[in-house]
Amino acid sequence: MRKTVAMSLLAIAAVSVSLFGMGEGRLAGKITDSVTKKGIPNVSILVVSTGARNFKQEFKGDKDGSYRILVIDATLMYKITYSAPGYQSFQTPMKMKIGDVTVKDVELAPAAAAAAAAAPAAAPAAEAKPDPAVAAYNEGATLFNSGKYPEASAKFQEAVAGKPDMIAGWQALARVSLQTKDYPKAIEAANKAVSFDPEEPEMYAILYHAYIATGDAAKAAEAKKKMPANAAVLFNDAAKLINSGKDAAAEPVLQQAIAADDKFAPAYYELGMLYVRLQKNAEAKTNLQKYLDLEPNGKDAGTAKEMLKYVK
Repeated sequence: MRKTVAMSLLAIAAVSVSLFGMGEGRLAGKITDSVTKKGIPNVSILVVSTGARNFKQEFKGDKDGSYRILVIDATLMYKITYSAPGYQSFQTPMKMKIGDVTVKDVELAPAAAAAAAAAPAAAPAAEAKPDPAVAAYNEGATLFNSGKYPEASAKFQEAVAGKPDMIAGWQALARVSLQTKDYPKAIEAANKAVSFDPEEPEMYAILYHAYIATGDAAKAAEAKKKMPANAAVLFNDAAKLINSGKDAAAEPVLQQAIAADDKFAPAYYELGMLYVRLQKNAEAKTNLQKYLDLEPNGKDAGTAKEMLKYVK
């Protein structure tokens, strides 16, 4: 089954290449010493996505402190960490402009200055206690990755109750609620997430499917308008996740591809095969049959027909 996914990815490569740059974003600026105001050479810039899709990459600044980096998907929210030997690290959330350059100048405080500022402390600081909301979120993430969705949902609810502005908590609660088919909760959580970050495409995909499930066609159509329209790119993202063994993460991305283009047959096939692996026979049957309806003589039609015999 993994081999089939990899072949499907190659089959649509020609489709996605021409659109590859459409979601790009660039981040540029200069990193300086907060005391001397001089550029800091060779600063490490770590870029990590904060949403469902996994992205982590380290970049290096120039000798004069200037930097310029490119990310392929500027629709995501990122956490950017600037660090250099002898300086305090600086971390900031970042939403880049799509198809444009976002300018961000940064000052790093020398570690010696920071130590001097902290020197007058009268007594050793007490050991910081872990944030209960963050701990609950981390426990929920572990449970979600283990397929224990009801338990994960309870932890994510605990996290957002303790920290109502935790965007990642609302996003995670929306995802797990869609998994458990608690559609009203998925709608509530996804709407809360987009109130903080209105440009998060995955949340609109969740809203679309949850509104469809609850029969609210008008709101589903409204959510669909805010979703990415490139099914091929989304399908490529999902195929990479599947090939890495991350079926749970691939499922909403395939659903998003279908919502973007409900005639995109490969997405139905891979979603059907994903549900076969998850032993969700009813969902597998629906998606595999839809694939055959769209491409009765497609290259995966034989496998789809065999799988339909298996899931009956």
